[in-house]
Amino acid sequence: MHRIVGDALLAAVLACSLCFVSTSRAADGPRGTPIAPAPTVTVTNKGQWLGASVATNDPAKFLGKTNAPYALPEKIGEYAGAGFDKLAGFRYEPNDDLLAPKADQVDAATAQTDAMIPEAVRKLNGQRVAIRGFMLPLRVEGGTVTELLILRDQSMCCYGTTPKFNEWVSVKMKKAAGGVKPVMDQPVMLFGTLTIGSERDHGYLTSIYRLDGEKMTEE
Repeated sequence: MHRIVGDALLAAVLACSLCFVSTSRAADGPRGTPIAPAPTVTVTNKGQWLGASVATNDPAKFLGKTNAPYALPEKIGEYAGAGFDKLAGFRYEPNDDLLAPKADQVDAATAQTDAMIPEAVRKLNGQRVAIRGFMLPLRVEGGTVTELLILRDQSMCCYGTTPKFNEWVSVKMKKAAGGVKPVMDQPVMLFGTLTIGSERDHGYLTSIYRLDGEKMTEE
């Protein structure tokens, strides 16, 4: 794995072992399925769907089995819907010179990597948003998760696939909010203030999405 992925993802690889602790549920169907649109479905087991007989418009119920990103409503209460259909709905593949530029080229590289994020996505910067995805804990304090990644799908944890930078969000829960319950193998909804833009560590690109978390809801 390239160092350019950043410390958050490196730590997440270690955290993946949590996927197979007591929170895992072998009977829940195939792992690694990305979040997909909520069509008319028949629920067989939690975590998978087949058929087409139960109508629903609930954005928080179903996992899909295709590569289609999941769209959220424009508003969820007071929060803007920042689904991965938006966050990951564009090609984001900076070359090595932009991911790990020379010391005198960091500012120029940052300008270019920021420019690769569409304006429609950059408009979410600084907004209070809701993001639906899969949790990967990074820091646990007193039995609750205070830092985590929210991932578009489970392929990183279950198959070791490195997600693209626009397929995950780094989350730090606000101190006032406290930590959240560890929830594995099922989607969760994180709420908070989203920051969009290149973050670098010694020049290396480490993230483009960060969330100051306020609360989380389970499905």
